[in-house]
Amino acid sequence: MDTDTLAAAREIDFSLLALFARATLTVKLVMLMLLVMSFWSWSIIIRKHLSFALARREAATFDQAFWSGEPLDELFEKIGEDPKGASEKIFASGMLEWRRSHRQDGGMIAGAQARIDRSMDVAIAKQSEKLNQGLAFLATTGSTAPFIGLFGTVWGIKHAFEQIAISQNTNLAVVAPGIAEALLATGIGLVAAIPAVVFYNKLNADSERIIGGYEAFADEFATILSRQLDA
Repeated sequence: MDTDTLAAAREIDFSLLALFARATLTVKLVMLMLLVMSFWSWSIIIRKHLSFALARREAATFDQAFWSGEPLDELFEKIGEDPKGASEKIFASGMLEWRRSHRQDGGMIAGAQARIDRSMDVAIAKQSEKLNQGLAFLATTGSTAPFIGLFGTVWGIKHAFEQIAISQNTNLAVVAPGIAEALLATGIGLVAAIPAVVFYNKLNADSERIIGGYEAFADEFATILSRQLDA
């Protein structure tokens, strides 16, 4: 490589901001889209970690109160018909249906057990939807960001070769900047995709464990009510 080419290559700014500034409009739009996807993914990841931690604390606190031996009617009166915690909401939905299933003469309306189970299933479904909200975006980012970045790279390389053809010069100082700008798009795509995939798998597993705890509690509560129905 001749001295002039080396000197020209040293003068080129290869910082991230410089590469972004020299990129074509299409590649810039791709990079900005990927940066927005990455930022939004991290906001979902942080919010989900906080909300899952809160859900686990609420479930542990309610389980302690539920199995403390306190009468269920008193516990229900204490938390009210519209509590904040997910476990409390499931418990409240079952207790509400339990009370509504009593006739004025003290007997039970037929099919009470099935209605109680359905009420708690609906409450669990609502909490499941709330827990999983946003996870679909992480999955979408993880699966599409590399391809969006690759599109930016292909477009950037196409533009680089067009510039080479126009200038009739294949020196490294001419070729390298365009290739570097194009590859930056793929790099940003991977930066957006990898954390999204990793944390989607983790958060999805955490969500399933929390929902499994709700379902286990609902089964145990339904069994307690079933004994009282049979009695």
